[in-house]
Amino acid sequence: MFLQQHRFRAGMLGILIAVPPIFLLPLPATAQSMLDEVTVTSQRREQPVMAHAGNVATLTSATIAAVAHQHVHELMTRIAGTWISRGSGQEHLTAIRSPVLTGAGSCGGFLFLEDGIPLRPSGFCNVNQIFESNTEQARSIEVIRGPGSALYGSNALHGIVNILMPQASNPPPGNLAIEAGANQLLRFRGQLHGGNHIPVIGSLLYTDDGGFRDDSGYRQGKIHLMADWNFLDGSLSTAFSATTLRQQTAGFIVGQDAYRNPAVNRSNPNPEAFRDATSQRMYGTWKKSLPGLELDVRPYLRHSDMRFLQHFLPGQPLEENGHVSAGALAAVTFGSEPGRVVAGVDIEWSDMFLRQTQVGATAGSNFLRETRPAGKHYDYNVRSISFAPYLHAEYQLSEHLTLSGGLRLEYMRYDYRNRMLSGNTRDDGSACSFGGCLYSRPEDRRDQFTNIAPKFAVSYRLDPQITLFGNIARGFRAPQATELYRLQSGQQVADLDSERLDSIEVGIRTLRERWSADAALFVMRKRGSIFRDAEGFNISGGRSRHQGVEFSLEWQLFSLLQLELDASYARHTYDFNTVAARGETFTKGRDIDTAPRWLGSVELLFDAGDHADFGLQWTAIGNYYLDAENRFSYPGHSIINLRARIDLSGQFSITARLNNVSDRAIADRADYAFGNYRYFPGRGRELFLELRYRQ
Repeated sequence: MFLQQHRFRAGMLGILIAVPPIFLLPLPATAQSMLDEVTVTSQRREQPVMAHAGNVATLTSATIAAVAHQHVHELMTRIAGTWISRGSGQEHLTAIRSPVLTGAGSCGGFLFLEDGIPLRPSGFCNVNQIFESNTEQARSIEVIRGPGSALYGSNALHGIVNILMPQASNPPPGNLAIEAGANQLLRFRGQLHGGNHIPVIGSLLYTDDGGFRDDSGYRQGKIHLMADWNFLDGSLSTAFSATTLRQQTAGFIVGQDAYRNPAVNRSNPNPEAFRDATSQRMYGTWKKSLPGLELDVRPYLRHSDMRFLQHFLPGQPLEENGHVSAGALAAVTFGSEPGRVVAGVDIEWSDMFLRQTQVGATAGSNFLRETRPAGKHYDYNVRSISFAPYLHAEYQLSEHLTLSGGLRLEYMRYDYRNRMLSGNTRDDGSACSFGGCLYSRPEDRRDQFTNIAPKFAVSYRLDPQITLFGNIARGFRAPQATELYRLQSGQQVADLDSERLDSIEVGIRTLRERWSADAALFVMRKRGSIFRDAEGFNISGGRSRHQGVEFSLEWQLFSLLQLELDASYARHTYDFNTVAARGETFTKGRDIDTAPRWLGSVELLFDAGDHADFGLQWTAIGNYYLDAENRFSYPGHSIINLRARIDLSGQFSITARLNNVSDRAIADRADYAFGNYRYFPGRGRELFLELRYRQ
């Protein structure tokens, strides 16, 4: 493990050391700016990336189309400081300037948007919710690391992912594609539009994957439709998104280094596990310009439904959950250069439910059998409403200096109704041995939370090619419904407050003729967190520290060859001391589990003109601990991926992707729980071929 970690660090440091001298090499006279046309929508309007006072990373439509990812993990390795851990099928866990967060409210540490609108209600997130969006056919994906601005509220804690879909008014060329490859994968996708006269575009995707492990296939469908209209003297874009997933889920394989054993790493100890999920969203964006101001109103309506077997828990209870929600984001922008003010309000209503039922007795010790009984564990409904006014302003003091700041006030209320027996008992009212059942249900109640989040940022333009930036911000996350009402033994009421994160960040962004680079340093402190120990029990009132550096580089080596590098080094540590009720010790200064310090990706892109291009990527994850006491660890890994596209004619092309070229045995996720090493083994070498037709 030491040698592997040493090689990884040496490789990353070697690249970082070599970069500055490279910039001194002579460059071809045909150089062009690489980022002069890149815009970002971090303030719900397009602005040049050089004017953004903070870190932001953008994956363009060209990158998304070239990578042709089957799982969002494959795409997001290209964002410094970000790791979307791949689970079984389309499942995933997220880390953005954070450890990989797990547990009831872990998904609430990140805000996932589609065209600026949250995918889910703020109190009803899901750790796998990215698969409810069509990232495969997005026009771009923006990632803001750390707390968002005043324009974004609850859940914009560690980061924001905004998935921007193709616009009907500016559609990409129509295309159809069919792809086949390893493990019986078959995928169809296409984008069709009405041309210049009919502003309508549709994106369709269907995937049938046999799974690289036993009984682990899935079928997934996605659709996104968008149309543009003139409405009340303004522009109106209306959209409809829908997804469906039918998945056979593969569980953890158990035993130290089991992922390296070829007789085990393709097995599935839980062939009975599954996940069925659907989602639908309708939304609109209405914009109108008036003298001295701009209006932006975004109404939406959402629905989701999910059933899955919790194969990762003793007893394997079945969870069913769903929601209906509606809301609107409204903003008005006053002024222009040098000063601009955005005032707005976000309103949301949702109706959510959750049921958990265990069919048979729990296998294992007497303690597990008694504390995790068969029958119904939870059955509740929660209605929520949130109201959030905000104000954001920026002012250009001089040609070089711009200041911006904002304040958001957010109120959230939950109305909880229990649909079964309250208390810490079985569903028939009988008591459990060993101190009571694991599952506890509170009486009907109402909870409300109010949060204020300020942010201040400064941007200093040294010259047209170099910008320095810094910001101080607070992010917050109101408790999720599952944290408040899906209680464990010893809890009668979840006495929780909102989770808060304070952040300081400084950075530099530079844009040259043939290269561009971003670097950022950050320090963050979080409190009010809920951690899960190695026995699956929740620890409330946790605190943590997060600090690190991120670096991104795009460099046009020659007219046909480009280098892209994304790397980060960060430490995520506990900032409190406690001994969990069931035994695990949390100690200040220790690394949080599943928090690799090093993340990196290097990619060489060869563009042979209009008829062919090639990509070679090396991506790596450093070692990380698997438990709060830092006794068990995973050594990390690196793999190489290769892709090539060749045009067969003016309209047809063929693309080949070879993942994990060296067929290295890796773990997409490693864990230590219930006294065992547990792994989701990574895929070995896989070849995929796609035939594409372009209009």
